[in-house]
Amino acid sequence: MTRADQIKAAPERLNAPTRDREGAEILDIDYYVPFLLNAVASAWGRQTSAIYRRDFGLGLTDWRVVAMLNIEPGITASRICDVIRMDKAAVSRSLKTLNEMGHLRHEQPGPDPRKRLWWLSERGLQVHADILAVALGCEADLIKGIAPEDLEVFLKVMRQMLTNIDPK
Repeated sequence: MTRADQIKAAPERLNAPTRDREGAEILDIDYYVPFLLNAVASAWGRQTSAIYRRDFGLGLTDWRVVAMLNIEPGITASRICDVIRMDKAAVSRSLKTLNEMGHLRHEQPGPDPRKRLWWLSERGLQVHADILAVALGCEADLIKGIAPEDLEVFLKVMRQMLTNIDPK
């Protein structure tokens, strides 16, 4: 697809993601969606990961794995990767760490360790409840000042973007 075709296919916008500077087209990061998504996600990750490490000895990846195991108990590492869209190495390291900390239990229904099924242990369920309270507080700070209707539109847009990227 040529640059002209890409521009024609782009959705109509109120503000362009580029601007002119001395005859050259440059990104306008205030309107370039990937930049803003990444900036918010990176800042969010740094802030919350620091809290989780300080208070629970766990990182953001660990929290995401714990949350997924609470949502869908008895799942495989592969399923965790698919749902939270993380690479297998990061999830595997997290499962190892969480297991060593006593937060998990597992069953291996066959000889293939990749098919291992994971659950939160009693200790894991408690750490989930503790981190969930902190995570919801952090989320409340993140969305402070956003009208409920605007938040619903934002969530709808984010889900559509995810579908556009990963149309499963």
